[in-house]
Amino acid sequence: VNTAFVTLRWLPDFGLVSLCLCLSLSLSLSVCLSLSLSLSLSLSQEKQYVGFATLPNQVHRKSVKKGFDFTLMVAGESGMGKSTLVNSLFLTDLYKDRKLLNAEERINQTVEIIKHTVDIEEKGVKLKLTIVDTPGFGDAVNNNECWKPITDYIDQQFEQYFRDESGLNRKNIQDNRVHCCLYFIPPFGHGLRPVDVEFMKALHEKVNVVPLIAKADCLTPNEIKKLKDRVREEIERFGIKVYQFPECDSDEDEEFKQLDKELKECCPLAVIGSNTVVEARGQRVRGRLYPWGIVEVENQSHCDFVKLRNMLIRSHMHDLKDVTCDVHYENYRAQCIQDMTRYVRLCVYCRAGFPKLGPGAPLGAHFVFCPSITQ
Repeated sequence: VNTAFVTLRWLPDFGLVSLCLCLSLSLSLSVCLSLSLSLSLSLSQEKQYVGFATLPNQVHRKSVKKGFDFTLMVAGESGMGKSTLVNSLFLTDLYKDRKLLNAEERINQTVEIIKHTVDIEEKGVKLKLTIVDTPGFGDAVNNNECWKPITDYIDQQFEQYFRDESGLNRKNIQDNRVHCCLYFIPPFGHGLRPVDVEFMKALHEKVNVVPLIAKADCLTPNEIKKLKDRVREEIERFGIKVYQFPECDSDEDEEFKQLDKELKECCPLAVIGSNTVVEARGQRVRGRLYPWGIVEVENQSHCDFVKLRNMLIRSHMHDLKDVTCDVHYENYRAQCIQDMTRYVRLCVYCRAGFPKLGPGAPLGAHFVFCPSITQ
């Protein structure tokens, strides 16, 4: 503008036209100056930019391309709704080929380990989901050490991963370790039964145990609250180490912190499962239809199904895998290395070389010292 007035002083006869021309000239000069400054600033920033800020994008692309895997174990008595809840969680039918046993077959049934694997894709993200079912658990008259096949299975997966990790080809290791165990507590008692206590104590050092109150629609809200308080008190009294939710980071928003606080206060979660779609308040929802009304699975005032789904899939799935790898598997691996070190010292002390490895040898010795001999 100053330039325009200076120009008008030297050219007074141009009038309004010369004023417009001078104003446009000054504006053009200011725009060119700002573009030059922004260009120089961007060039200076580009010189200081290294590029490692794109690492999260690289990891994201690689992870999505590779896909994810998650192994979930469900345990509890028959009739607690385990299969229905799993189908409700992942919106799939994993048990369409299941054979229902009659009364005579159930009497002779022992604890089995059955794996169901399904590939799920959502918005381009692939998940290989493995469900480990334990039919027959807690159904016998004598349930002494009925959890032994389950603990043996978990140890076998740890051992297989340890063998693969110690081998030559470590590029394509298949992770079958159990990342989480949902244990279904019956709603009919007044707390934990002896078999519940012994099962969770046998597994709490090997896997992330998440206790659930099954068939919550059998209880009133007041009864659910009393049962939750009783189960929490007994878990603490018997020294059972259930899965502990991690603390929120300081940079998390207040809404997430509030949801995390509510999740911790609701444990153990009381859940209901249903694969049936019913109509409630003019909307089609998943729920159970009773003569007195409708129980909605995804209604948080009816049960904690939504909280379980959010915890298991949307917020804590990666933490469950991290705890499995960094705590439970590392404890198993450290024990294996200690056994092998003790075995080597014993052989050196006896000066007799390595004896023939048999079934009684320390865990992992067959693979490390004599790969040609199998158990």
